[in-house]
Amino acid sequence: MDTKIRVLLVDDHAVVRAGFRLLLASVDAIEVVAEAARCEEACKLYEDCRPDVVVMDLSMPGIGGLEGIRRIVARDPEAKILVFSIHDEKVYVDRALAAGAKGYITKNSAPEMLITAVCEIAGGNAFIEAGLNAAYAPPAGQSGRQSLLAALSPKEFDVFRLLAKGLTTHEAANELCLGVKTVANYSTQIKAKLNVNTAAELARIAIDLKII
Repeated sequence: MDTKIRVLLVDDHAVVRAGFRLLLASVDAIEVVAEAARCEEACKLYEDCRPDVVVMDLSMPGIGGLEGIRRIVARDPEAKILVFSIHDEKVYVDRALAAGAKGYITKNSAPEMLITAVCEIAGGNAFIEAGLNAAYAPPAGQSGRQSLLAALSPKEFDVFRLLAKGLTTHEAANELCLGVKTVANYSTQIKAKLNVNTAAELARIAIDLKII
């Protein structure tokens, strides 16, 4: 490429962002043009900076990475977003790609993989860390739960993940910037779809499927 690849880093840990920035700065063809600690901020910065690639964590306060991806892609269907997350479970890979991400690598990968993934995605290619889609067939007895989980809408999945972590309806509403009644309605729908009655049962499903 004749010009530098302009990157927006999105991660809520300043130290982590600093490490990513130093790594990417070691390549002449890449320039980090902006950083965000929350996805709400990232959406605004995307509009202001129009980066070539967004490197996005998933687990962040506020609306979180999955919703951040959806919002950016809704504004720009050509957005090139690379998920760089600690989560290596298939459900997160599937959800991120469905939201519009062009790539997915884990924070356990070799540092060079981040550089490779950024360059590949900037060039218009997809990049999924080897093994992520193949290595996570659910154990016996869990495939049915995986199917039920697939029935959750993107927003229902976000609410499910927070409730399963033990957040109250009010806390989940604050995290997702939604009304309490809206989250309560989502909670009812989620429990009906998953055929459970309590938050403890939601947590058990999330633990079994390695979502939390």
